[in-house]
Amino acid sequence: MENLKENVNLYKVMFTAYKDVVTVHQLAEMLGIGITLAYKLVKQKTIQSIKVGREYKIPKSNVISYLTNQSRF
Repeated sequence: MENLKENVNLYKVMFTAYKDVVTVHQLAEMLGIGITLAYKLVKQKTIQSIKVGREYKIPKSNVISYLTNQSRF
């Protein structure tokens, strides 16, 4: 329950310039990585996404979850 509250608080302050659902190009901007690595993270399901037609749609909350889970290692 505490983790859920933390994620809600982070959602309110992280990446406020981005919409709730982002593209792979926006993901690369958010993480400061190249487009190839961004596609790799999505295709390997390291960051959960949904493929709509030819594009991947990534909920911003999944990007935040990825970052918060990675920082615990």
